[in-house]
Amino acid sequence: MWLLSTDRAELHYFISPVHVQDGYAILSHVWNNEEQSFKDVRKIIKTCTSTGENPRDLVSAKIRRCCELAESHGFKWIWNDTCCIDKSSSAELSEAINSMFQYYAMSRMCYAYLEDVPSARPFVIRQDDRSWTRKSYFSGSNWHLRGWTLQELIAPRTVLFISQDWVPLGTKVDLAAQLEDATGIPRSILTLDRSVNDFSIAQRMSWAAERRTTRVEDEAYSLLGIFEISMPIMYGEGRNAFLRLQEEIMRRSTDTTLFAWGPVFTDEPSLFSTVMRRGKSRLFAASPAGFLTQGRTTYTKPTPQASGKQVCVLA
Repeated sequence: MWLLSTDRAELHYFISPVHVQDGYAILSHVWNNEEQSFKDVRKIIKTCTSTGENPRDLVSAKIRRCCELAESHGFKWIWNDTCCIDKSSSAELSEAINSMFQYYAMSRMCYAYLEDVPSARPFVIRQDDRSWTRKSYFSGSNWHLRGWTLQELIAPRTVLFISQDWVPLGTKVDLAAQLEDATGIPRSILTLDRSVNDFSIAQRMSWAAERRTTRVEDEAYSLLGIFEISMPIMYGEGRNAFLRLQEEIMRRSTDTTLFAWGPVFTDEPSLFSTVMRRGKSRLFAASPAGFLTQGRTTYTKPTPQASGKQVCVLA
């Protein structure tokens, strides 16, 4: 993995997260149109080699500020997905996507940068113009709606939320109640009292049901770590990526809530009849949205006394 030095924003390569002495920080954020890539940062570093300037002074404000923040907390290294993956290498991109959950899980600190949340009164309830509901700036942040930020919230032990002007707002433990309301993720995960594997497949899928990704394939790729799955990355395959993910889960798990998706499992009979009339019955969901209503669907693992019976409970 590539990491940025926090004092100079120079790229250094490490074999794996465990080889980073004293650990590293990591950034979680929503991309904008001004992000600098691996190639951009390498070019800046090369220029500074001849001019003697510090590359950190020439990189984007987001890269510079995250480096400064991490350095102020004693970290020598930080990982940023925009510039720490050489996307010109398909092999490196595939490795990074399959390893990304572990990158976040093994970080000492994750900074969740909320570019749309002001530091002044971030938790005061207001009218949200996008959803016509009353939310705080924090609860209404676009960060809560992106596909990749799901694992970036769950995987690290420590997540520190940062406002648009880089002021700390609190950790995920501090803000567990607000995060549960905003994302539907149970508070017990955010407070580290329970692990992801304590929840059924349907429940985990439901957390991603209303999240969006720029590339449709990322609906699946952003969930690999949540289900402890590795698989080939093939941009261009469209929604087939999500079907492949479900096939891999089925091969490795006995959890039958994988099939507890869609209108068949709602209280609205007209939805069931509509699906059957249109002949859309199928084994796998087309996207995580199919699990929207399954946040309380649990699974009980079979015991020897149960003679192999499996119990799926719809709540």
